[in-house]
Order: sequence, then structure tokens, then C-alpha cells
Amino acid sequence: MNLKLQRRLAAEILKCGENAVWMDPDELETIAEAVTKDDIRSLIEDGMIKRKPVKGVSRGRARVRAIQRRKGRRRGHGRRKGRKTARMPRKRKWIMKIRALRKRLRELRDSGKLERRVYRMLYRKAKGGEFRSVSHLESYIESNKLMIGDES
Repeated sequence: MNLKLQRRLAAEILKCGENAVWMDPDELETIAEAVTKDDIRSLIEDGMIKRKPVKGVSRGRARVRAIQRRKGRRRGHGRRKGRKTARMPRKRKWIMKIRALRKRLRELRDSGKLERRVYRMLYRKAKGGEFRSVSHLESYIESNKLMIGDES
């Protein structure tokens, strides 16, 4: 039996697509007799025609992936787009490094382990990009015996 008309009318009334209209399989003969919108409305009230629930897309897999990424997985070379500097810009990297170096130099100067003259010299070297990291700075200080009380 052809229920195309009934399905179309029901879709208009229920304000949904034709595929979202559910018709009671036991009442198909009754539904086939309905030819006007009023007939369809009465069938909807009786519960013979209903609107199917909206299908959603599950976020379950996405959540699992997000948890994995938080652990540091799924971040390999094949996943990356753009250059290394696209993820961490050179300037941001420099800011982080220079702040760490200057903080360490300040600590050493304030604790009295560095003379002001040596502090100034190291500060300028840091600004010039001579040190890769705080540990590099400290190894430079140690190898050049610049620390006060480090006469070994």
C-alpha cells in the first residue's frame, strides 16, 4: 500500500522530514484511509503516527581520544601540520627561555653568589642568546668559576 501522501502530510504537520515520520505497522489500513490534514492530525493525537527522535552523533569516541591526547598519545610527527614553530612560535619560546634565565640570574645575585659586575655580564650574554637553558647557564658559571665562594 502506498502511504506517500500520508507520510508527506504528517511530515508537514510534525515539522520534520518524511524519514522522521513513524507509522504504527499494525494500523497501516487505518492510516491509508486518512486523506486530509485533519485526518492525519487525529491519527497523530491517537498515537498511530509519531515523530521519530532526533539521532545524535555520539561523542564517546571523541572523549576517549581527548583523554589519550591529555596523556600525550596521538601527538606524533604524522599528526602534526605546519612547522615546529607553528605550534610554539619562536618568540614565545624565547620569552619563556629569557625569563627563566633572568630569574635564575636574579636569584644568584640576590643570594650573594654573583657579583654585580658578573651578573651584568651574564645578563648581557643571556640577552645575546648565548645560553640554551638555565642548566647551560649554570654549567657556564661553574666552568668559568664565576660563583663567589667557588674557588675550587
